[in-house]
Amino acid sequence: MEQFLLKNTARYNKLVNEFKPPPAKKTQNARRVGELETTSASPDITVCARIRPMLDEELSQGFPEGVVPRKGVNSNTVDLHEIRRPVRGPPGINSSSFTVDKIFPSTSSTSEIYSSLLEPLVPWAWAGGVSTLFAYGQTSSGKTFTVSGLERLVADTLTNNSLPGERKLFISIIELAGQSCYDLLNGRKKISVLEDSLGNTQLAGAAEHLIPLSQDQAAEEGKATLLEWIDTASALRRTEPTKRNDSSSRSHSICRIRIENPALPEAEDGLLFLVDLAGSEDARDKEDHDPARMKEAREINSSLSVLKDCIRGRAMLDADNLAGKGTSKKAYVPFRQSALTKTLKHVFDPSSVRACKTVVVACVNPCAADVGASKNTLRYAEMLSVVLPVSGGRKGKVDAAVPASWDNQTLRAWIDKNSGTPPVSSALLAPFETGPQLIRLPVAEFISRCMKTEGVSLEQAQAFQSKFWRLHFDSSHRDPSKSGGDTPSNTETPGGSGTTPVLTAAMENMSEDEILAHRMERLESSEDIETDPAPATSVPFKERIRPGMVVRCNFHYGDGSKYWRGAPLIHAADGGSYNLFVVLCPAAAVGNRVRDVAGEKVRGSSEDELKGKETDSGGEKYLCSIVSPGLLPGSYVISLWRQVVVGTEDMDSEVLMEHDVATRYYYLTV
Repeated sequence: MEQFLLKNTARYNKLVNEFKPPPAKKTQNARRVGELETTSASPDITVCARIRPMLDEELSQGFPEGVVPRKGVNSNTVDLHEIRRPVRGPPGINSSSFTVDKIFPSTSSTSEIYSSLLEPLVPWAWAGGVSTLFAYGQTSSGKTFTVSGLERLVADTLTNNSLPGERKLFISIIELAGQSCYDLLNGRKKISVLEDSLGNTQLAGAAEHLIPLSQDQAAEEGKATLLEWIDTASALRRTEPTKRNDSSSRSHSICRIRIENPALPEAEDGLLFLVDLAGSEDARDKEDHDPARMKEAREINSSLSVLKDCIRGRAMLDADNLAGKGTSKKAYVPFRQSALTKTLKHVFDPSSVRACKTVVVACVNPCAADVGASKNTLRYAEMLSVVLPVSGGRKGKVDAAVPASWDNQTLRAWIDKNSGTPPVSSALLAPFETGPQLIRLPVAEFISRCMKTEGVSLEQAQAFQSKFWRLHFDSSHRDPSKSGGDTPSNTETPGGSGTTPVLTAAMENMSEDEILAHRMERLESSEDIETDPAPATSVPFKERIRPGMVVRCNFHYGDGSKYWRGAPLIHAADGGSYNLFVVLCPAAAVGNRVRDVAGEKVRGSSEDELKGKETDSGGEKYLCSIVSPGLLPGSYVISLWRQVVVGTEDMDSEVLMEHDVATRYYYLTV
């Protein structure tokens, strides 16, 4: 076919120049969403195509270009022209068009790709999310050139102190050849890709290397160390000469950068994956392969085939979710069939809860002799491009108890009402995000945005994030028949902070059993739900102490702060320490035999002999239970039988806590 193309190059160029592109078509996934007239690209997956320049060898042989990107309003569409050999008459061309999110022509540089697509992914991983780049395409299409250039730009961003906060960086680079895995930073030591008991993929045996990085250190040192590891892995990666490429990569390479946030040790680490896939080969590329090269080619094409099935399955699943076609039968995504897709489980697993942003770079060979392989590359790139409905599409009903149904306006109204005191700025937390987008925001980023509001502490930000997430979790496991249509701005939600008239109005038409069930649901939190004419927050908490209230008592070494024996100190993020107690009753109300955790009597034989009466403050004393940290991050245990006496003069503030039935722990809320 190559000789036929060279013989008819003049006619081929003439037909290409006369080609009139049809209107931009809707992608397959756009049609599956429901023929939406107005769509936008998915915020989680960005698919682009990079067309490499023609090689000198191809130009010297006389091959024309067969891949032509469009210009103007349809600049994200590319046309492919394949020569057709008829039975009789002059040859014609078969033209195909493919649309992705972005097309980078042969004149584009790697820096342009980085600034347009990958640069936003680095802060996402820095904030605790998962970011993935993978490049695929035919062998000799420029994948390794693209990824190696992007790796250097990523290294510069991670080490130039342009990102906020301090982090610890760890790098590991592995090679996947068939079902075998090797650590390229540990002398090609063989490792295993396994799943732990929680379903997380672990690279068992792979070494992680710390990148020296600090705010007061020269950026060049950290960058040099990171690039040194990348160059070491590149030198050890398996390459072999093939018909299409003198140094063809015969394996997949995965560079994983783990980003740890010391300020939030309980938050999940950010992950940045840079994946350089081995090149696919067709039969024409393998004519001169020996048996070893043929085996490699089979393993490469097999793993890429599984990858394509995963791409197809995940794209179909996302399209169904966007169209609201919830079904108990999920699309099958065979990510466990190869080591490659198992390592990239976070991208394809339908049950994954971590937010992952992915950039796919389809590297395209523009030579007309390779249009068949280029067409295959772009076909699967287009399948992965998922679109979202915007104005003009079908709009779902907003449910007050389902954050996944909230638009930005509804979400911001709920944030202003339910984020505690001082209220978190909804403009800073969700400037444009909808409910589903805020749900997928990494925990560290959510907390960081909350703390940008003046006066919001780390504890309040963590409590609000937990409250929002529990509301989402409960809504996804509730009875759909009980869903409502009111917005969160005028409906009381479980654990929410509303005024008494809303609660009273909600109970007016309830039976006694329904009122009891409603109160039991509200009493999962330590919030005061009683009908007080004034909102509870307008009354100083020391004037409304009640059984079940959780109080915080700050402790500062050397300033005379009271220390309760047997009560563990809880260390705050700002370096301070404090105790948490649950008020049980006034100390004067207990019997003469009651003792505290240290064995001392709470009161004597008369009302005037209450323990602690020797202080000059004259504050009232309360018998309280000790609150201790739990085993899970951010969790607490109430030790009901471990009691101390706390005076109002030692109480600093009220703290709201909520019980979680699933873990049987208590968590801070707002």
